[in-house]
Amino acid sequence: MHDARSDLGALLRSWRDRLSPVDVGFPAGYSRRASGLRREELASLAGLSVDYVVRLEQGRARHPSAQVAASLARALQLSDAERDHLFVIAGLLPPSPGDVPAHIPPGVQRLVARLGEIPLAVFTASWDLLTWSPLWAALLGEPIRSGTGRPNLLRAHFTGTPLGDSDGAIVSRSSDIGVFQASLVADLRRVHGRYPRDRGVLALVTELQASSERFRELWESGAVGEHQSELKVLHNDAVGDIELDCDVLSVAGTDLRIVVYTAATGSEDAEKLDFLRVSAVAAALRAH
Repeated sequence: MHDARSDLGALLRSWRDRLSPVDVGFPAGYSRRASGLRREELASLAGLSVDYVVRLEQGRARHPSAQVAASLARALQLSDAERDHLFVIAGLLPPSPGDVPAHIPPGVQRLVARLGEIPLAVFTASWDLLTWSPLWAALLGEPIRSGTGRPNLLRAHFTGTPLGDSDGAIVSRSSDIGVFQASLVADLRRVHGRYPRDRGVLALVTELQASSERFRELWESGAVGEHQSELKVLHNDAVGDIELDCDVLSVAGTDLRIVVYTAATGSEDAEKLDFLRVSAVAAALRAH
């Protein structure tokens, strides 16, 4: 009897071969023998070891976890149908419609790759950080991946857990901080109402209620709203304070948020971003 999971390796190879390095932000280069992603590039994008990717493709590993399958689906820029098929042949249940969507459509992934010269990141509806541009990392620090789950904006703000590995941080003016906090919590309550059975949202609310008196106070107020675009002041060790417009764009049909920081052309803040952009490009060239 045919085991569908034996197709997993072949599918991963075919999906990797069809994906252009340019669409994930890598230079195509002239030394490539094939147009697709290399195994080490897929491993880096998915946060996996190269050895594990090799074992998956060779059929020596056939039971990736749901977290690994989701990471592979994002890294390979799969469609929703392809993502669900990957879960099925891996012996997993596809994500439920009642869960907060965390799959990034291919078009959004290409957008992030091609707009890498601005600070840009993609969050879930509950503010889990999914992916980001090089300049986002240069501005706020390389996001920290840990065993506790994805970096989360509310967790970072109410518990002091950093989003990135540097001292870069949002330092909204004291007169605005209360409004900012209330907006985030009201937005999370709206998401909780939309996805009442999502275990990640329930766990986040429980955690923040236990760890932050301010969060608990705002949550108990019952306010419901949507967090929107606003002016932000950020601190970066290399350039100091930098004032940027923060725009939150919604991806129709997914509830994903694209957060973009920009500065007016010719301004001092734009010059600071240019400095960080050059630093990010230099870092990328050293990495490759």
